[in-house]
Amino acid sequence: MKAAVLYEPRKPMVIEDLKLAPPKAGEVRVKVAANGACHSDLHVMTGDMRMPLPMVLGHEGAGIVAEVGAGVASVKEGDHVVLSFSPVCGYCHYCTQGQPHLCITRPQGLGTLMDGTTRLSKNGSEIFHFCYAATFAEEAVVPESCAIKIRDDVPLDRACFVGCGTMTGIGAVINTAKVRPGANVAVIGCGGVGLNVIQGAALAGAHEIVAIDLLANKLELAKVFGATKVVNPSQDDAYKAVMDLTHGSGVDYAFEVISSPKTIELAFRMTGRGGTCTIVGVSPEGARISFNPNVFTLMEKRLIGSYYGSTRPRIDMPLLIDLYMDKKIKIDELVSRTFPLEGVNEAYDLLRKGETSRSVIKFF
Repeated sequence: MKAAVLYEPRKPMVIEDLKLAPPKAGEVRVKVAANGACHSDLHVMTGDMRMPLPMVLGHEGAGIVAEVGAGVASVKEGDHVVLSFSPVCGYCHYCTQGQPHLCITRPQGLGTLMDGTTRLSKNGSEIFHFCYAATFAEEAVVPESCAIKIRDDVPLDRACFVGCGTMTGIGAVINTAKVRPGANVAVIGCGGVGLNVIQGAALAGAHEIVAIDLLANKLELAKVFGATKVVNPSQDDAYKAVMDLTHGSGVDYAFEVISSPKTIELAFRMTGRGGTCTIVGVSPEGARISFNPNVFTLMEKRLIGSYYGSTRPRIDMPLLIDLYMDKKIKIDELVSRTFPLEGVNEAYDLLRKGETSRSVIKFF
C-alpha cells in the first residue's frame, strides 16, 4: 500500500510503498477514506514533538473496516468507522470512573500498537505508527477500541474531523470545562480546534464568545462558527478588549488553543474570579508558564488541561456525527482544501502559513 513516511524532522514526508501486516487479536484493519491535516502531526514534522522515526503520521481519520482480528466484537467488515487516537482498556481506574480518555494504556505505546510492535514495514525494517493510527496511508491497523462505529450515511471526508479536531474542541467546552449557559467565553487561537471550541461554546449557550487571533481570515471564519466579537492582537490589545467587554470582570471561561507560554498566561490573566482557563493545545517540549500562586487562592481561578476533549469515544463521536447530520454543528465550513495523498506536504505547508483551517487528505 502507499503511505506518507516521515524520515527526518523538518523534511517532507515521502510517498512510498509499505507492507502492512494483518491485524492481530483485538485489532482492526481499516481502508482509510480520508484524513484531516491536523496540527498535531505538524508538531512531529517540525521536531517539537519527538517521536521514533521513520513514522507514518496521520491520526484524524475515517474509513471502512476491511478485516478484523480474533476476538473483535464491536465492529465487523464493511462498518464505517471514525478512528480515535486514544485506546481504552475498559477496566482500569480511569475507564471505570468515566474518564476513558485518561486510560492507563494510552502512554504505553510510542510509535507501536498495544503489544509494543508495529504492523508497518519496508524491506523488512519496521516503520512506526503515529498515535496508534498512522492514517496517512491507504490502510491502517488499529486497536479495536480505536475503531468507533458510525452511521453509514455520513460522508467520510467529513466524519474524519470527529476523530480529532471537532471532538477536541467541542469536548473541551462541553466535557472538560462544562461551560454553562449565559457565560462569557474567550478563545485564543482560531485554527481548526479553536473554531470547534467556539462552536462548542455556542452550542453550550454562551452569551459572549470572543475570538482572538492574528489572522484576519481566521477571525472571519470564527464569526461563522459563533464568535460574537473578534480581536486581532496586532491591532488591538486583547486583554483590554476582553476586560472592556466584561466591564472589568474578565471572562467566565478562557480557552487557549495555541499553547505558547505567552498566550496561556494571557488567557489565564483575562479569566475572571472563580473562572476556568482551559489549555487545549499541545506545547513544545520544554515550554514553561509562570503565575503568581496567590491568584488561585484569592480569586479562586482554575487552570486545567483538556486532553482530546475528555472524550468518551463510543458515546461522544457518534453523537457529534448525529449533530452534524442534523445541521446542529458545522464541519463543512472547516474544510479549506482537498488533496490526494501525494499532496500531503502541500497541505501542511498551507497549515504552517495559516492559510487553511483544515485540509482533507482524501483517498476515495
